[in-house]
Amino acid sequence: MAKIAKGGETKNNSVAKKSFEERLERLEELGDEIRKNDTPLDDAIKAFEEGIKLARALETDLEKIESRIEILMNGTEAAVADGSAEKDEKPELDLFDTEE
Repeated sequence: MAKIAKGGETKNNSVAKKSFEERLERLEELGDEIRKNDTPLDDAIKAFEEGIKLARALETDLEKIESRIEILMNGTEAAVADGSAEKDEKPELDLFDTEE
């Protein structure tokens, strides 16, 4: 389990570069840490703050994913119906901003 550094961030915290799954796993770790009886209050508060930030970012990503899926489902069906797209054509997904 990653230790929380000052400011509520982990030593290797670069939220934008971590995958959805990695960030979700970190959120679960934070929840486990908060539930421990021996976690000092200051550490629990820092973990909670980091968890809130992660939860909001994950929620935003889920909204993007839902939107893309809806577009793909509706757009692909409409395009196949009017003949402007092939059934086997795979749409390109740009779910997450990948700035390096």
